[in-house]
Amino acid sequence: MSDEKIGRQPNRYQAIIARVFADHHAKGLTEFEFTRDEFVAIAEGLGIALPKNVGDVIYSFRYRNELPEVIRKTTAAGLEWIIEGAGRARYRFKQVRLNRIVPREELLTIKVPDATPEIIAAYALNDEQALLAKVRYNRLVDVFLGITTFSLQNHLRTTVKNVGQIEIDEIYVGIDRHGRQFVVPVQAKGGSDKHGVVQTQQDILCCAEKFPNLICRAVSAQFMSEERIAMFELTVQDSEIKVVEEKHYQLVPAASISAGDLQQYASLNI
Repeated sequence: MSDEKIGRQPNRYQAIIARVFADHHAKGLTEFEFTRDEFVAIAEGLGIALPKNVGDVIYSFRYRNELPEVIRKTTAAGLEWIIEGAGRARYRFKQVRLNRIVPREELLTIKVPDATPEIIAAYALNDEQALLAKVRYNRLVDVFLGITTFSLQNHLRTTVKNVGQIEIDEIYVGIDRHGRQFVVPVQAKGGSDKHGVVQTQQDILCCAEKFPNLICRAVSAQFMSEERIAMFELTVQDSEIKVVEEKHYQLVPAASISAGDLQQYASLNI
């Protein structure tokens, strides 16, 4: 996480990205590229201080926050602007179909014995870190995907051809009973964070480039209310993010899982 969050300086971040958009956009354009170097002149022209971490301006709007209204209102109904990586320090505004992935409240919640060490739960510093730890210690990737996986690295920063620098929250490798091997990029989302086509797409591209012989299965985990965790398997089809599978889990003491719960799970059509 950067040293300057959008919540502290929303006007400065919004002003810079809005000017970038205005400098390049024209009626009828559905995509265009820009560079991070442009931010210096824009900040000077607007009479505002350039953020210490210039890349955080892009990061905040790619993954965590809505673009300014002045940008959003230029899209047709059912469309939205996203920002893609287009190379080293280069980015692309692109108009795509509006697509919001949110947990479905009507799904069954599956209780899982909580194996999270209490000391980890006590000292996790933020939602993302706590969520990654709970997923890891309770082997929720294994439970969800039905394969045996192992955490390879978290907060993997690397570069991808024609995309630029990316960061994957955590990456797993795994194997199934047939010997097939997998790479699983995992996104961690707090309750208000949004699932976006940009991160899913770049995670899949990264795995194809770095692990060409492994099967990629992109996963996103999100905190829900009542201590539940939503797990999604995601893919990208025609520039849209699609849900392959969704399950909800609740980590509880083993004694809280009743015989009735187990009978219900046994009767599920799987």
